[in-house]
Amino acid sequence: MRRTLMAMLIAALAIPTFAQSLSLPPNGDNQKSSVTQNIGLVEVSITYHSPNVHGPDGADRRGKIWGQLVPYGLTDLGFGTCKQCPWRAGANENTVFTVSHDVKIEGQPLPAGSYGLFMIADPNEWTLIFSKNSTSWGSFYYDAAEDALRVKVKPRKNEYTEWLTYDFIDRDTNTATVAMKWEDLAVPFTIKVDNLPELYLTQIKRELRDSTGFNWQNWLAAANYALQNKDIDDALVFADTAVNRQFIGNENYQTLTMLANVQEAAGKMTEAKTTREKALNHATAKPTDLHQYARQLLTKGDKQEALRVWELNAKRFGTAWPTNVGLARGYSAVGRYKDALKYAKAALAQAPDEVNRKSLEEAVKKLEAGKDMNS
Repeated sequence: MRRTLMAMLIAALAIPTFAQSLSLPPNGDNQKSSVTQNIGLVEVSITYHSPNVHGPDGADRRGKIWGQLVPYGLTDLGFGTCKQCPWRAGANENTVFTVSHDVKIEGQPLPAGSYGLFMIADPNEWTLIFSKNSTSWGSFYYDAAEDALRVKVKPRKNEYTEWLTYDFIDRDTNTATVAMKWEDLAVPFTIKVDNLPELYLTQIKRELRDSTGFNWQNWLAAANYALQNKDIDDALVFADTAVNRQFIGNENYQTLTMLANVQEAAGKMTEAKTTREKALNHATAKPTDLHQYARQLLTKGDKQEALRVWELNAKRFGTAWPTNVGLARGYSAVGRYKDALKYAKAALAQAPDEVNRKSLEEAVKKLEAGKDMNS
């Protein structure tokens, strides 16, 4: 019995139940590399193995990469199931292209996910293939039926690059250009996010449901972002919450001003006027707040309303800086240069720094010459 049990134990130990992967150097010394770039909330990453122009044996392969080491067109690799195979766009395992959200590649839609990136090389026009199979070794088992997207791009001459590299060579608010660079060639392609504000607003709404939503400043920031991106319905909800929501809202100059701005954008002019007056007369409003709002009105060409706000500022805060500056600007804007000059001189005596002092000196000269100091 003992011999039987021992034999069974030895047999069990001799039969491996699974293969374990050893930590060995990469095949052909093609080191694993990756690059990641965000386009707003959208994260784009490319993971690849990077061969060099000089082969494992040190041979210089410059001039023999494209059309030779990397064949033009589709080829039969003589192994696996693929008979018309593209290039793996790197070495060893699949080059993997991952996006966290839906994007457009060269204007064509690509859903969020991970893709095997393959390329069909050509002297004049390359084909990029984004395959739903991202877990294979090379393109030995490439299947065109698994393609998620194919796009055409133009290769171009590039500075010499020893190691195959993916690099984000251009970026903007909602776009990025990535290029595969190797030897004397670059193959660039563009990635675009069409609905970036929508993505941000979706994320903002999600975040406002957790602990960040118990802070009125976050609702204020959300309202500002929604207003800037013309999502007026959401902006109204955010702004009203920042002012009025129980345990969260805080009625102050900032929140009331934002609510008034959003109400104006929504065409609720009566409500906006009431909210604006409450903001201008609120205990948290500072002289600089009213002054800056009046400057905005003046920029829009609303001279009389700007003057009214500057007069309110002086009534509330007396000679506090910059009430005299405001009165000077306001009276000058409506052509009352004598009154404007009086307050410009008073403001000059209060100037808190050299920049304001020089600006007011110029204003006094203009007014003494019968000219508008705002021009």
